[in-house]
Amino acid sequence: MSGAYRAGGAFDALDVLRAPGDGPVAFGGELGAQDLLAAYRRGLFPLPTADLYAGAYNEAVYGEAVEAGEVALLAGGEDPYALAWWSPDPRPVMAPGGVRLGTRLARWLRNRSTWWTTADRAFGRVLAACAEGRQPVWLTDELREALTQLHALGAAHSVEVWEGEELVGGVFGIAVGRVISLDSMFHHRPDAARVAVADLGARFGAAGGRLLDAQWDGPHVRSLGAEPMARSRYLAELATGGVAAGPPTGEPLPASRLG
Repeated sequence: MSGAYRAGGAFDALDVLRAPGDGPVAFGGELGAQDLLAAYRRGLFPLPTADLYAGAYNEAVYGEAVEAGEVALLAGGEDPYALAWWSPDPRPVMAPGGVRLGTRLARWLRNRSTWWTTADRAFGRVLAACAEGRQPVWLTDELREALTQLHALGAAHSVEVWEGEELVGGVFGIAVGRVISLDSMFHHRPDAARVAVADLGARFGAAGGRLLDAQWDGPHVRSLGAEPMARSRYLAELATGGVAAGPPTGEPLPASRLG
């Protein structure tokens, strides 16, 4: 690797605005904490592979697009096809207060729930639970290490849902300015992940946040209240100046307040 390499510099030349919206923007590069944060600032998120087969699949499917210059190939890494960078267009987003719980869940939270929530209390446990049993494996050890470093730097956040002292749901994501990009969620009780997202929205909104990014569109995130936003507008939201949102407050709060 060239001695001129600097964290995040690999993304400077990417024209994300005009990149494919239904495929990877680039392959390769590094997966350090600062590289990861630089990518999120440009509207990108990583999708690393866990084995040689998956990397070979990426090369077979996208190799011609890379050769044609339609998908960038970044310096760094032994196998560039083992790490893809995505920026879907459109992007599913929600207002912090716009997470949809549904009538049944809201009523249950108000009347019967004993769940309580925290933020940034058990980031590592949320990360591990999100990785457990997922196929294909994308929360690799390398990515988890980078995310843990970002959490220590105050850029990655989690929300935890508790039943007594048992962790029953959670979500984590990366904050850039007034946008937080939700990477993954999990539940060990029905609807606990949905409650985690609603709680993160409430805490992030109270700290000055204005947008929750769900990354991948689909029926599940639409059921949470996500709506498609053109990538051009999403990138403009990331680039908006002004005071960044503060970290979500971490004190224990009753989940019933969300109902």
